[in-house]
Amino acid sequence: MGERSLQKKQFILEKAKEVFVEKGFRSVTMKDIVDACEISRGGLYLYYGDTEQIFLEVLAADSEKTEDVFEENVGEDATAAEILAVFLKEQKKEILGSRKTLAVAAYEYAFANPKSVILKKRFNKGVTVLEKLIKMGAENGAFYDVDARVAAKNVMYVLEGLKIAAVTIGISGEAIDQELYLIMQGLIIEEEGQE
Repeated sequence: MGERSLQKKQFILEKAKEVFVEKGFRSVTMKDIVDACEISRGGLYLYYGDTEQIFLEVLAADSEKTEDVFEENVGEDATAAEILAVFLKEQKKEILGSRKTLAVAAYEYAFANPKSVILKKRFNKGVTVLEKLIKMGAENGAFYDVDARVAAKNVMYVLEGLKIAAVTIGISGEAIDQELYLIMQGLIIEEEGQE
């Protein structure tokens, strides 16, 4: 695929993301994406066969972008506690902005396609990253010595619950802070004299 084709494909994905954020997954049609991109239907079908194919690429690109933002905010000499704090801060941003993200579309997709493993893969990837971080923190004496896999899953369950609450019943920044504080309190060993 040439440079121009790659740019066109990227443009389609950016516009499609806006449509999926606005309308969710179920309601989006190829016509919606054609209209958003201001291209012909044939022009869109040159690159994509259906909305599901587009959505899966949008979701994958969004996941990579989130990882990049996280990595940019973590310094090379960061401690396990600092990395956890940055991770949770990024999660809070995502939770608070979940009405303007792909969260609703992703949940709609998962419910419409119960055999799809896209959300499960994202969840498990988060668990793996957190598990390594928790092990590192425990080895350095910054975190309690806990079953890292179980603790990582627990953190991910809490985060997913907060994301669902944000898009269904709403949640305040203060409530998120309380939950994130409990996560940190359950993992990080406080040095004497600190509160």
